[in-house]
Amino acid sequence: MLMPTGGGKSLCYQLPALLRDGVGIVISPLIALMQDQVSALTGHGIRAHFLNSTQDYREREEVWQALDAGTVDLLYLAPERLLMEDTLARLERLRIALFAIDEAHCVSSWGHDFRAEYLGLGVLQARYPGVPRIALTATADAVTKADMIERLSLQHAEVFVSSFDRPNIRYQVQIKQDGRRQLLGFLNEHRDDCGIIYCLARKSVEETAAWLEGQGFPALPYHAGLPAERRAEHLSRFLREDGIIMVATIAFGMGIDKPDVRFVAHMDLPKNLEAYYQETGRAGRDGAPSDTMLLYGLNDVVRLGKLMASSDADEAHQRVERQKLDALFGWCEDTGCRRSALLAYFGETGTVPEAGCGNCDNCLQPPATWDATTAAQMALSCVYRTGQRFGAGHLTDVLRGKDNERVRRFQHDELPTHGVGRDFSEQTWRSVFRQLIAQSWLWPDPERFGALRLGPDARALLRGERTLMLRQESAAAGGKGRGSSAPRRKGSVPAASLPEAARALFERLRELRAALAAESGVPPYVIFHDATLVAMAETEPTSGRELLALNGVGQTKLDRYGEDFLTEILRHQQETNDE
Repeated sequence: MLMPTGGGKSLCYQLPALLRDGVGIVISPLIALMQDQVSALTGHGIRAHFLNSTQDYREREEVWQALDAGTVDLLYLAPERLLMEDTLARLERLRIALFAIDEAHCVSSWGHDFRAEYLGLGVLQARYPGVPRIALTATADAVTKADMIERLSLQHAEVFVSSFDRPNIRYQVQIKQDGRRQLLGFLNEHRDDCGIIYCLARKSVEETAAWLEGQGFPALPYHAGLPAERRAEHLSRFLREDGIIMVATIAFGMGIDKPDVRFVAHMDLPKNLEAYYQETGRAGRDGAPSDTMLLYGLNDVVRLGKLMASSDADEAHQRVERQKLDALFGWCEDTGCRRSALLAYFGETGTVPEAGCGNCDNCLQPPATWDATTAAQMALSCVYRTGQRFGAGHLTDVLRGKDNERVRRFQHDELPTHGVGRDFSEQTWRSVFRQLIAQSWLWPDPERFGALRLGPDARALLRGERTLMLRQESAAAGGKGRGSSAPRRKGSVPAASLPEAARALFERLRELRAALAAESGVPPYVIFHDATLVAMAETEPTSGRELLALNGVGQTKLDRYGEDFLTEILRHQQETNDE
């Protein structure tokens, strides 16, 4: 099952696990993820448990006793624990409804979150041949999907692919100029909102979080180098408190079922479009409008290329990783609808109208283009004449006729291309080189620290057999730059459209929810989502029957929390009437 984040993947195994005899076994990659899922399920009255390293021997044995007694509906555990011989043997004593392999892209070495532990899951077919298996993920291109099917022995399984479209998410991409200033401009539109900011390096995570705290934002760092207890504390605050911003490496967020994340920002370029889609998909799980911002530059591409080249992966894997990075870089530089191009990468076409989605930066502020054929020929000629051994910075100096020590040392001041591009600014040349790389006219050489070499089709452009239109930067021809974000939507939170009186009730109900959540030791959204509180504020139910009619209120939650919320609604009505 391939379905976008928030699309209902969990229901695809939870419902059959409840309807079939026995216990549903869910393989989940992260402790935080399985604990989050179990908290939500038990809140609905479902008998769910997990087995992981946070439990002591006695606690784990209590779970096994419940399993032996047949009083568990769903059991969550990591692949490492599942594949222990003791676990496999004890599972053989049970009636198993199904095996669900969540975040199944982790099994693929072509994917963006590969986990070697997932490779052992092929044993399930041989060891439990009569038990159904289902693999689920939100992110997989064609290569990753085929690898998942092969490694999990699902060649005869039916494949269900839902639309990858998340129309409530706005995509915007900016050239990285002054990252902190750009981030601050983005966050000023998201005061009091919960969000995630991704950085590539741990040092950047901690520095960005500390800087945001100084700017008045409640920001917390999260990365694998922090002590486990500190990570757990920060995750708990992120899940349980409103308005927390988590600054993290990509290790954070997989499967975290927090519905009210209103924004995701990337301070650095991810490795590929799958990772980007997965990470931005953590925004707006409740379906309400949410924003994303990606900052990137040519240095990101060079740095990631060097990391790929220095990895232990074989040549085939490095080549695929490079192709995926190129696809992401090309998407950043695309002048068309971002949503349409993103969906096309995953093989989905026809979902977005030809006129565009109307909810990305390119649709809201269509970029100007200019005929850059001559400038591109200058750049390609300069790359060739300098021996395809230099990066964009030095090439720009040559093109603009700079007289510095490095230009003279290599005698590049004697080349015909020296000074031919002095009519263009440094910013324009940076843009030209970046877009030539994004369109594969030039290739950065990771073994030569980002030196540029001609792509396979470059000679056709050099000979004038092709013309080239590029995105126009502010210095290129007087057009708009890309530093400002797209216009902000009115009402980015579910309660924004409520009238003043209803908004006041919503805030009261949210305070009540926070108190009940703290008392129960669960995240607030486990009690009720914001959308359910909005519905309460709009309709002001006064009976259990009216409350039960609202989306998000079931019998179990009515029994647990109904009286508290009805009392708060009645108190609000009385105070309003008194006024």
